[in-house]
Amino acid sequence: MIKTSEIVKRILQHNEGKINSVYFVAAGGSLVDMYVSYYFLQAESTTLTTGWYTSNEFVHVQPKRLGANSIVFVCSHSGSTPESVEAAHVAQQAGAVTVGLTFNAKAELLKYSDEKIVYEWGNEREVVNNPMAIMLDMSAQILAGLEGYDQLPAFRDAFAKIDTIVDNAIDQVQPRTKAFADKYAHEKMFYILGSGPSFGHAYGFAICSLMEMQWLDAAPIHSGEYFHGPFEVTDKNKPYIVLESVGRTRPLDERALKFLHKYAEKVEVVDAKELGLDMIDSKVAEFFNPILFYTILSEYRAKLADKRDHSLDVRRYMGKVPY
Repeated sequence: MIKTSEIVKRILQHNEGKINSVYFVAAGGSLVDMYVSYYFLQAESTTLTTGWYTSNEFVHVQPKRLGANSIVFVCSHSGSTPESVEAAHVAQQAGAVTVGLTFNAKAELLKYSDEKIVYEWGNEREVVNNPMAIMLDMSAQILAGLEGYDQLPAFRDAFAKIDTIVDNAIDQVQPRTKAFADKYAHEKMFYILGSGPSFGHAYGFAICSLMEMQWLDAAPIHSGEYFHGPFEVTDKNKPYIVLESVGRTRPLDERALKFLHKYAEKVEVVDAKELGLDMIDSKVAEFFNPILFYTILSEYRAKLADKRDHSLDVRRYMGKVPY
């Protein structure tokens, strides 16, 4: 795992340790990677303001608290997304300490990053050096440094286990991902449900994996909002993918599933507990749901892409036309 302790130590010295806000800024998949860290601070901090912003909105509407007392994480896989580069520039000009994360060691983003992190990518079975895990690790350390958050040992133990859990889960889901692709290859619309830290990946799987990479209609729904309008459209012909989390919001997922199993027929459940996440201390396990779900849902999308003969890399507009 990337050694982040020295980076965090420098961050905590920013503005003589007077830090009151932490913002997470990116676009697309990089923004999805940030959701769990934002959720963690929102759930666990007693003193910090936190926010989760798409880059272009952050550029146009900066939070009033942004300034010398702020930490701003900006992530861009390519390191050249114009809105994200500009967001880092805006944050730095405001006096915030900027943390830039990218796969590209020569990225333009790094010009406006006080702390520079170049992460690893490509090995689906080793997730601890991916940006989602790196930012979660740093967020826990930051909270410990500022407020004395006392679950760092549980976090360290979880990070030591997560690659093994993910590796085993990949093998475990091979038959079901193939069956999923066989069953749903001709569907045109999917609803994705998730809760807690996992809602970020319900959103990400919908907009990135299905809409961007497969040109399929998809809608993310918070399990707690599978109620009112969202369950009124439920019928036996619409497919649902439910991310069933380990942790405090699992009852929300279970409630939705109870309804779906009664009124729907096309329901795919990806259960973090079944896939081994309960090996992690229950005090922190919920924050590792999206790390597991990212890799496992990548298996689902790969099988679906193969069955549909639609490459995950093909695009109509992204990088091809001016925008």
